[in-house]
Amino acid sequence: MTLLERTLRAITPLDQTAMAAARARQAALTKPAGSLGILERLHMQLAGIAGNPCPTLESPWIVVMAGDHGVTAEGISPYPQRVTGEMVRNFAAGGAAINVLARDAGAQLVVVDLGVAWHNRPPPAGMVRRSLAGGTANLVRAAAMSRAQAQRGIEVGIETVERAVADGADLIALGEMGIGNTTASAALIAALAGQPPREVTGPGSGLDHEGWERKVTVVERALARHRPSPADPLGALAAVGGFEIAGLVGAIVGAAGARRPVLLDGLIAGAAALVAVGLCPAVRPYLIASHRSPEPGHRVALEYLELEPLIELGLRLGEGSGAAIALHLVRLACRLPREMATFAEAGVSRQSAPPAIPAGDMPGRPG
Repeated sequence: MTLLERTLRAITPLDQTAMAAARARQAALTKPAGSLGILERLHMQLAGIAGNPCPTLESPWIVVMAGDHGVTAEGISPYPQRVTGEMVRNFAAGGAAINVLARDAGAQLVVVDLGVAWHNRPPPAGMVRRSLAGGTANLVRAAAMSRAQAQRGIEVGIETVERAVADGADLIALGEMGIGNTTASAALIAALAGQPPREVTGPGSGLDHEGWERKVTVVERALARHRPSPADPLGALAAVGGFEIAGLVGAIVGAAGARRPVLLDGLIAGAAALVAVGLCPAVRPYLIASHRSPEPGHRVALEYLELEPLIELGLRLGEGSGAAIALHLVRLACRLPREMATFAEAGVSRQSAPPAIPAGDMPGRPG
């Protein structure tokens, strides 16, 4: 049995007893029922993942996967391919937005090279090297990677999370870096969510209208060439995905297998989540959407996954930036029910029969 197969088999439903206890705790706190909105539902979800009605969040990890894309040869990005490596150097030096945000959130940051083209320059120290190749093939002209490479990329993600969990990680937040990866993500989302390329393709890092039209055509050509099927998410990933997307898929299933919540970032993490849920639907209750980016494909992915984002700030940076910002809200979803007083403890009068939370609002249960 492969590492991927073992990990998928380890993913189990959320703990309904812990969720029911978390729901009862919310009903006893000094506030009107439901008045903390998404934070209350998030508390119940985290309780179900941890098997603890009062979960804690002390050691979050932000895992940034990096890889290059051969499709950049089609002119689908205003930035040259070498920017991937340059930005990874910036991560390693501590100078990128994600470094600032990770420090502010008190999160451990790990950067994994799954396929950066270093352009004859030595890679920097301070990252994990698990390169599958110096970038994917041009997905318009060939499969982005072999099926074996796609599976290996997923397993690198699983192994990364296993090390994080062994070091005490209690939440896995996702980030990425790869010039061209919004094109690969749009192709994956179109294929797996059954949407036309024009409806899921955005401007990425700043294309003008002409560049966007070219990008849509590239996605259409890739899908026409490979015809990836939702019934074969691993095959879709191999055909039109990216090495860093494969790593994110692995981080998602690895975290779910270890009963750790997964805090998604933007478009690319959303595409990876579609692949992960395609491989194992039981992954979905472990997912938390940090934000919704302006990229149309991200909206489609979140709707398909039935995830409600915690924040909406117009973020489209990637790197894990939205996830790092939302970490503060996830912490609050843990701290509020632990530290607030109950009506009985505070001597506050309460309504006689607090309204029940509908079953559909309980994460991990059918609505």
